Amino acid sequence: MSIRLGVPSKGRLMEKTFQWFGARGVTLGRTGSDREYAGIVEGAGDVELVLLSAGEIPRELAAGHIHLGVTGTDLVREKLGNWEDRVEELAELGFGQADLVLAVPRSWVDVGTLDDLDAVGAAFRANHGHRMRIATKYHRLVRDFLRENGVADYSLVDSQGATEGTVKNETAEAIADITSSGDTLNANHLKILDDGLILRSQATLFRARRAAMSDADRATLANLTAILGVN
Repeated sequence: MSIRLGVPSKGRLMEKTFQWFGARGVTLGRTGSDREYAGIVEGAGDVELVLLSAGEIPRELAAGHIHLGVTGTDLVREKLGNWEDRVEELAELGFGQADLVLAVPRSWVDVGTLDDLDAVGAAFRANHGHRMRIATKYHRLVRDFLRENGVADYSLVDSQGATEGTVKNETAEAIADITSSGDTLNANHLKILDDGLILRSQATLFRARRAAMSDADRATLANLTAILGVN
């Protein structure tokens, strides 16, 4: 066996992850073309690079198919129930920052807080005969956040496309989505609630708690985390 390290397979997250490891003396790279999902690791012993989509990495960590993985905090907490029992957060990597926020139309001038949203939800249901819809890809995180803050009259609708456009398209009344600059929210005439920050996310190195390891694997993992300065 070997220690399997899961890394995003393309884009800025992959490039920044390669740079972060490289700055600490561990070289990550692709083998072959950009269409091939094979990679190499140099400077860390018997470590295998596994290139996956960022969304696949939480699942592979939880299943023990990879020992380490780089992905967003938001994806781990959304995809894994009781995530702390399944993975350990080793290090925040300082890139890929984004906030998961709750946003409503700017035209809702009297709605600035979650308490306001809860009141609007009750009125909306009375007036329209159905619950206020919140479009999101993050059902677990949003549902938990709203429950903890006493917001009850709503329904979550799944959004796998441009979530910010759902209000304009009249398929939702509000949204919960990831934002880094807020520009897309502004362009779609949306505002973040004053207390609408659900989660601050960034690229993070996680360790699987249940991945099988031999004594040699444990030594390799200990050596790698020492090199990276995360043990």
